Amino acid sequence: MKKDKPDTKVVSAGRMSKDHFGAVNTPVYRASTILFPDLASMEPGRQAYTYGRRGTPSSRSLEDAIAQLEGGAQVVLTPSGLNAVTTAILSVIGNGDHLLVTDSVYGPTRHFCDTTLKRLGVETSYYAPTANIAPLLRPNTKAVFCESPGSLTFEVQDIPAIAGAAHAHGASVLMDNTWATPLLFDVHGHGVDLSIQAGTKYLGGHADVNIGTVSANEAHAARLKDTHGNMGLAASGDDCFLALRGLRTLAVRLKRHQETALKLTHWLAGRPEVARVIYPALPSDPGYALWKRDFKGASGLFAFELKPASERQVAALVEGLHHFGIGYSWGGFESLILPSHIHRTAQAFDAKGPLIRIHAGLDDAYDLIADLEQGFARLKGT
Repeated sequence: MKKDKPDTKVVSAGRMSKDHFGAVNTPVYRASTILFPDLASMEPGRQAYTYGRRGTPSSRSLEDAIAQLEGGAQVVLTPSGLNAVTTAILSVIGNGDHLLVTDSVYGPTRHFCDTTLKRLGVETSYYAPTANIAPLLRPNTKAVFCESPGSLTFEVQDIPAIAGAAHAHGASVLMDNTWATPLLFDVHGHGVDLSIQAGTKYLGGHADVNIGTVSANEAHAARLKDTHGNMGLAASGDDCFLALRGLRTLAVRLKRHQETALKLTHWLAGRPEVARVIYPALPSDPGYALWKRDFKGASGLFAFELKPASERQVAALVEGLHHFGIGYSWGGFESLILPSHIHRTAQAFDAKGPLIRIHAGLDDAYDLIADLEQGFARLKGT
């Protein structure tokens, strides 16, 4: 039988209509206690659902959908994207181990490594996003954590090369794939053992849910499930429902996000106030060749570096915008803008001017351009 394409999978994966009287969407299950018909049914494996924290049809639908998209052997759901990161790390790392992390990693991930993991006796070191990791692997290196493109600065990593070096050493490979989602980057297919998503972003797509997902390959499935269960993690039925609802339109939204981001980045590249635009889908980007080789598309998140400008000028650009909100997160229908503050320890990030991050939402691209044009006029007049 011919395999469904990803655009079809996001529409059909995880649907349980036959179990719910033909309803297209799995209903919201708000459940803690699950009743058993008799004592025999309480034996392990005898009943599909046993306790709300251990799964309901709401969570099972989302898990099945992510499993079909990711191609993993085990999927777990967490209350947030950061919790997906920490759960995945804790499933492969323990006291006395060494963790190697890309220097371009999401800030809260770095903070977790430098605080909680340190307290648990785990040493973390950071590598330049485009570095050859082989010389950096130690005898006690148990895992390598990747993020491609990198958070804030969007470096594209050679994931197959990293996976090859790590696996030859006996280390696991983890990757935060929130920027691309499974539709644009096949994480397990490129050698990653644990694939992480902040479903809060593109999966939900409407800025109204916090949820995370982790997909493990066969070799890492049992430890992931055990760690997740031991920490008592669960996503609510309401959040699972919202994530599933967002999933159904993920393919069409990503196409629009990319289309708008390309229009904005090409326009920004021609602005006299802009030193450079950082977006892997641009041929001028240093990561373009790797992106073209490994990715099936780009999302709506990118950055641009201003020529040297004061804090007042940055505020003049950002604060008066009409269609761009100022806020954390991204991946929703709304367009966002935020100055970025880069923290690096392995390799300094070379920028002479302020870095601005944009998420291109579902607004009309030319309305967004007109909004930015007025922002640049304010910047020049400050």
